[in-house]
Amino acid sequence: MGRRWISVLGFAIAAFLIWWLFRNEDPAEVWKHVRTADPWLLLLAVAVTTATFPVRAIRWRYLLAPVQPGSPFRSRFAAVCIGFMANNLLPARAGEIARAYSYGRLEPVPVATAFATVVVERFLDGVAILLLLLVALLSPGFPSGALPEAVVAGIRGLTVGLAGALVLVSLLLIFPKGTMDIAERLSGRLPPRIARLLVSFTENTLAGLASLRGWRLVLPALGWSLGVSLLQSLSFWAGFFAFGIDLPFQAALLTNATVAFAIAIPSAPGFVGSFHAGAMLALTGVYGVVGTPALGFAFGWHLGSFIPITLIGLWYARQIGLTLRQLRK
Repeated sequence: MGRRWISVLGFAIAAFLIWWLFRNEDPAEVWKHVRTADPWLLLLAVAVTTATFPVRAIRWRYLLAPVQPGSPFRSRFAAVCIGFMANNLLPARAGEIARAYSYGRLEPVPVATAFATVVVERFLDGVAILLLLLVALLSPGFPSGALPEAVVAGIRGLTVGLAGALVLVSLLLIFPKGTMDIAERLSGRLPPRIARLLVSFTENTLAGLASLRGWRLVLPALGWSLGVSLLQSLSFWAGFFAFGIDLPFQAALLTNATVAFAIAIPSAPGFVGSFHAGAMLALTGVYGVVGTPALGFAFGWHLGSFIPITLIGLWYARQIGLTLRQLRK
């Protein structure tokens, strides 16, 4: 599917989800809940979720180690911030490529290699979220029989997707020479420019996946991934209390997982609609929180978390001479 059609589909899904969320709700009442939230607890929630970005930059060091052992923290942090800013302002999850491109501008690492490490990172994020989701589902306080079929289907789909990704990555790691041989054979049937791109992309991707060949790199990276998910869940938990929602921590773990499932679909910039639907699925569908407070939390937390990383990312983009137009391309 072309990039433009993915963007159109993302906006269409966002518009439908916003309509669906507000079909039985009064927007004025939802906004009232946003305005009357506890400002200090909301500020705490925003501070905690913003703290995940330096943690992500620390984790990235382990994935970049095989190609750049001494990668500077500042470059990693700048690229992370630019990537998440681009996800907030541009469609089709452009931030994943923007992050790799930004790092390639700052450090002597090919963009394809940097992007391959981002793919590995997303895989580790999925593993961490699934592990914490299992903790939530097995906890004594989880509502019996409350899990909607949509969540069950999402868990199954993500598990299958992660298993497929693991098989593919394993094949690339076990047979790197065979992978290069296939790429070189294919390149012989392609125009010279495309052939060179294919071979270069394959080499750089294999280099980016090299971190998975050593447990000394994978285990710390997975540990930091669990830290990112725990911080994100802690931010949701603080946000619950800011909006008067009294739920245990496992509800925040579940919300983190349902939001992760929801934003995996094509979405508008900033995951508008999909983020809110994921939060509502956990809060209303599982824990029975009435619509207006749950929507107030979803929109208030999302707006609060949107602002800091977007401003930081724009500042770093300006520092290295990147514009939104360049990132969009």
